[in-house]
Amino acid sequence: MKETALCPRLAKAMDLIGKRWTALIIYQLLSGPQRFNAIESALPISGRLLSERLKELEKEGVVERKVYSEVPVRVEYSLTPKGRSLEGAVREIEKWAQNWT
Repeated sequence: MKETALCPRLAKAMDLIGKRWTALIIYQLLSGPQRFNAIESALPISGRLLSERLKELEKEGVVERKVYSEVPVRVEYSLTPKGRSLEGAVREIEKWAQNWT
């Protein structure tokens, strides 16, 4: 009975981090706050798709968007505590990939 109670949560988590590029965006942000252009140049992803994924992650509370009132305006993205809690899972997948792919 407990397995069925976990199933919707696991499905939601996999839907979120299983989307194309999402795990790599999280991986990129593990090194600290970054501007949009830095993330975009580090990954072979279009700006439109990166923007979409960042908005999804922000909506889920995984990524925080911080706007600095400077001229020009500076925007940085960083992982929230919820996002940082994914580090162990991401590092384990990284380790698995190094051994098996």
